[in-house]
Amino acid sequence: MSKVIAGMTISVDGFVTDRHGDLGPLYTDLESLRDSGYMRELIDRTGAVLMGKRSFEVGDPDTYADNYELQAPIFVVTHQAPARHPKENDKLTFTFVTDGVASAAAQAKAAAGDKDVQVIGGADLIQQLLAGGHVDQLNVDVMPLLLGSGTRLFDGRPGVEGVRLEKLEVTETGPRTTLSFRVVP
Repeated sequence: MSKVIAGMTISVDGFVTDRHGDLGPLYTDLESLRDSGYMRELIDRTGAVLMGKRSFEVGDPDTYADNYELQAPIFVVTHQAPARHPKENDKLTFTFVTDGVASAAAQAKAAAGDKDVQVIGGADLIQQLLAGGHVDQLNVDVMPLLLGSGTRLFDGRPGVEGVRLEKLEVTETGPRTTLSFRVVP
């Protein structure tokens, strides 16, 4: 049975971007991460991806089909689908979900089959999914730096403050420390 796994990289002080909206300082290890066992395992167990609109728009969406690590159906939570559908391939397809996070999570789980659904940004989407009870596991990658300000992963969304977590494991990959939690229903 598939699980919805929300994950994000944060600074030690809890930010997912700096004050200019840049997430680059959190991914200085990206090149070494691409070839790590951590990334291979993530790729192998991913059956679908949930993504917020802003995360989808970070780069050129047409490059996902040829370059994105997670070659799986991608479900983008948005209020409106883009005017032009991005490039796809036989593994990576895009579905633009306009009727909320519950629908997006259900569609992604159905597409994932017995593999996991990876939630790849952003902070707002992860908060909505947690508040709605749609996340089974939360993985927080902590990078050893302080950003001082920016976008926080958790910033007071109603419904998130009552979410209970159970520690599963703590792992290290290069400079990042991953804290994995089961979301307690």
